[in-house]
Amino acid sequence: MTTNFLVVGGTGKTGRRVADRLRERGLGVRITSRRGTPPFEWADRATWAPVLAGVDAVYLTYYPDLVVPGAADDIRAFAELAVAHGIRHLVLLSGRGEPEAEACERIVAAAGTGWTVLRCAWFAQNFSEHFLLDAVRGGEVALPAGTVTEPFLDVRDIADVAVRVLTEPGHTGRLYELTGPRLLSFADAAADISAASGRDVRYVPVSVAEYAAAAVEYGVPEDEAEALTELFGRVLDGRNESVTHDVERVLGRPATDFADFARDAAATGVWAR
Repeated sequence: MTTNFLVVGGTGKTGRRVADRLRERGLGVRITSRRGTPPFEWADRATWAPVLAGVDAVYLTYYPDLVVPGAADDIRAFAELAVAHGIRHLVLLSGRGEPEAEACERIVAAAGTGWTVLRCAWFAQNFSEHFLLDAVRGGEVALPAGTVTEPFLDVRDIADVAVRVLTEPGHTGRLYELTGPRLLSFADAAADISAASGRDVRYVPVSVAEYAAAAVEYGVPEDEAEALTELFGRVLDGRNESVTHDVERVLGRPATDFADFARDAAATGVWAR
């Protein structure tokens, strides 16, 4: 019998890649979205049970982030509902250096079913998808990060790890802290993007307040901007300036280097004017 997988957030950066990889293996996959069948919204708990019907394992992401108020309550309620529906494995996408995310990790681990946590560094694809794409296209990435370094993580690696964890034994009850293979400052990242794209992209350090005001001005919803700036103000303080080897431990190959990500992204034309 084909195992059925639920990908919560199946249109997001990691979720859609996880779903694609599972489908490539010929496995049954259901993804959630507001316009899906059945529809799913974190803000409407009545939509949760229908997506869990007939599912064995769940790749669980939370929008917009596990640090927002109410996230832990939602994760607890969803995990309890999943266990009641007979879900055998919950794989949680978590954030590195986030106490609120770690609280959600503990909730999933105590839910009463198999679990794995993927605690992830800053996504490399933040520069090519979602909130930093327009900044890169405009040639100036302004963030409240100072000179801090980060082991930028390719979301393709996250998807590969998630699928391995979901489909193979030996990962239950494990927490994997996923990072890229080297530390880069945001100025270093901008330089790699410039080299790959042939365009002049520079990093400009700003204050948290300046970043919040600019995000709202450019159309980011105020509640999402507040969550992002609160998150950046804490995790971009040097607490994540270390590299792990959990990607290689799970996949048997090194994590993808940021320069390789940048070359692949540039080849798609995503940063063209």
